[in-house]
This record gives sequence, structure tokens and C-alpha cells, in this order.
Amino acid sequence: MIVVTGATGGLGGATVEHLLKRVPADQIGVSVRDAAKAQHLADRGVRVRQGSYEDPATLRDSFTGADQVLLVSGNDPAADMVGLHRNAVEAAVAAGTRRILYTSQQSAVPDNPYRPSDIHTATEAILGASGVAWTALRNGAYGPLDQLLGPWQRTGVIAQPQDGPVPYTDRADVAEATAVVLAGDRSFDGPVTFTAPTAVTFDDFAKIASELTGSTVERIVLDDEQWVADQLAIGVPEQAARLMLSWYQAARAGYFAEADPVLAELLGREPRTAADRLAAHVDG
Repeated sequence: MIVVTGATGGLGGATVEHLLKRVPADQIGVSVRDAAKAQHLADRGVRVRQGSYEDPATLRDSFTGADQVLLVSGNDPAADMVGLHRNAVEAAVAAGTRRILYTSQQSAVPDNPYRPSDIHTATEAILGASGVAWTALRNGAYGPLDQLLGPWQRTGVIAQPQDGPVPYTDRADVAEATAVVLAGDRSFDGPVTFTAPTAVTFDDFAKIASELTGSTVERIVLDDEQWVADQLAIGVPEQAARLMLSWYQAARAGYFAEADPVLAELLGREPRTAADRLAAHVDG
């Protein structure tokens, strides 16, 4: 059995949908905080059990009988995410899981300025010491482009701090590739990186946006502290603003610059590019 955590969330839910196309429903289980929210999966034959990273006993129950467990990483900045991930790893080991897969982040290395990297590197270390086969799916950035680029369609400018090349990746492609791996078409030991085929900068986005709209979209580089001040002025908490700033700092230092071909190999096609995603956003 394959058990997926976070199956009522975006990435976990999409992964389950792709799994249902590849393996029988009775070979899939989900571990979710609120079982009622996964009723649509239960109705299709998926085993649904309540489980929470805060409650290891429920995790052990929800992981029972699993050959593989996909741990979707948490992102609560106020929580001890490393401790919670440790709970999940230990529960999977206790349940007799053969392989643990974990949704990590591209360039999850100790010196990466982007602060969540610390959580992912620590969790990968826990997996490495678990005594169980493990895979860290180091996913490229797949957040919504409107959040990334700001209100450029209204203002005509992409005004953000200095960045660097990033292979912005489509979450749907990541979910499909994750399902391919879980279904056994190909396995990986340790880290594997899933990214779009091309890394782009905000300068590139401005050019792409200009071509798509037929109007000039300007790229403006903001001073880091000015950008933080602007974020605070529109109500963004300082902790959140500085967390995002650390992402820009990591990007400009080249931590996300390398695109990896594995995602395309798993999909059997080219993943969606940043230009594809921006075009869909404009059309939408």
C-alpha cells in the first residue's frame, strides 16, 4: 500500500489523483487531519485514516500496512517542523514502512540562505539515520506566479528585489512525477530534484510578459530594506517579509540556478515552463 499525507492539500491531493490513474484505489491510503474532508477519496475506494504530525499514535495507525509513505512537508513558521517531521518519520518506521518519500526543496543544503532549507536539510538527515530506504523529492519553486511577480498586470512593472535564475516549476507536473515514482515506475535513493527545464529571472519574466501582452512590462530592482518596508506598509508581517527576502537572497546567490532533466524523464514529456505558466495566467 502507498500512503500519502496531506492528501487534502494542493500537492498531496494532486498526487493522489495521479496515483488513482496508475494503481488500484484499494492500494492507496491517505493520512489526513480531517477525514471528512477526504470523503471524496473514500467514496472512490481509497483508505482514509485520521493522522496528524502532532499525534504520532494516529500516524502509526494511518501508516499501518504501508510499503511506501509520502510525507508532505509542513510549512507552519510558528511550529517546530523538524520535530513534527521526526514524528512522522519515526511513525513510518514503527509501522514497518519499506520506503519513506519526503517533499523537500531544490538546493536543500546547509548554507542556503533561504530559511526553510534548514528544515529540509534537518529532515533529510533524520531520514538518512532512520534505517529505512528514503527519497527526498527536492522540488523546484512552484508557488503561484501572481504572488511571485506582484500586480504587474495593473502596474506594468515587476518591482521586486534583485533575484537570480530559478527553474519555476508547475505543481501539477511535480504531483504527476511524484505519483510516477510512488507507482514504482522508477525509484531513487536519497535526494532527487524536480524542476522545469529552464531557469529564468525577473528580467526574463518582464520580456515574456511584454511579448504576451503587447505592452512594455518594466523590471524594477528594489533595495532589500525598501522592499521589506513596502511589504510592511501593505500589512505583510515582518517575519513573512524577511522569510521571502531570504529566498531572493538565495536566488541571487545562484542556489536555484540549475535545472534538472529528471522531471521531464519521469513525465515522458517536457514540463511546463515559466513562459507556459505565465501565458496561462494572462489568458485566464
